[in-house]
Amino acid sequence: MTDTNAPSVALIDDDRNIITSLAIALQGEGFVTRLYTDPEAGLKALSENPADVIVCDIKMPRLDGIELLRRLREKSATPFIFLTSKTDELDEALGLAMGADDYIAKPFSQRLLIARIKALLRRTEMGKASAAPEQQSEPMVRGRLEMDPDRHLVKWNQVPVTLTVTEFMILEALAQRPGVVKTRNQLMDVAYQDDVYVDDRTIDSHIKRLRRKFREADPDFNAIDTLYGAGYRFSED
Repeated sequence: MTDTNAPSVALIDDDRNIITSLAIALQGEGFVTRLYTDPEAGLKALSENPADVIVCDIKMPRLDGIELLRRLREKSATPFIFLTSKTDELDEALGLAMGADDYIAKPFSQRLLIARIKALLRRTEMGKASAAPEQQSEPMVRGRLEMDPDRHLVKWNQVPVTLTVTEFMILEALAQRPGVVKTRNQLMDVAYQDDVYVDDRTIDSHIKRLRRKFREADPDFNAIDTLYGAGYRFSED
């Protein structure tokens, strides 16, 4: 009998063997799975009925994963993990820039991917829990930045900026103590808990994407500084 409260994971890949094997492993961990070998069919289904997490290959015929994510992000902020090949560094960076929360390279460990999925779901649930009435808090204001964790809202100069769960957590960690340098490892600990391994490049990509989004709201945005060899800091006006 299917647990109606179990989190759902959508798997999109034109290689049925990969997603079938992964679906079996996920079902063994208590997840409900939805499989799509046709990315266009997957996009249509998920636009109408979102999953809790989407795991998607990048290179697929007819509609690649990056274009699928771009279209999906017009309607949904569903947590999204890309599957890439080890040589697709450009695709990884572009995928993160388009709004993916994470990526993992093929061939991958199913155990590692499941750990990443669980970590992403926990971060999403933490955001929902903080919005409970008994736990609501005042928005954080740092100069022209305003962050409301209870509503997952961000504004710069009163202009809304849309962030993924991972981006929000990284920015919040930086803005909590303006002027204090956060190392990449510290930011990894914030965004990827429970010993889930990611490399430095992932944090750098999230920072680049944060800057790009804020510069769309304000071309002169320069509040996130890079301290080469040290990390990043938020500079309050």
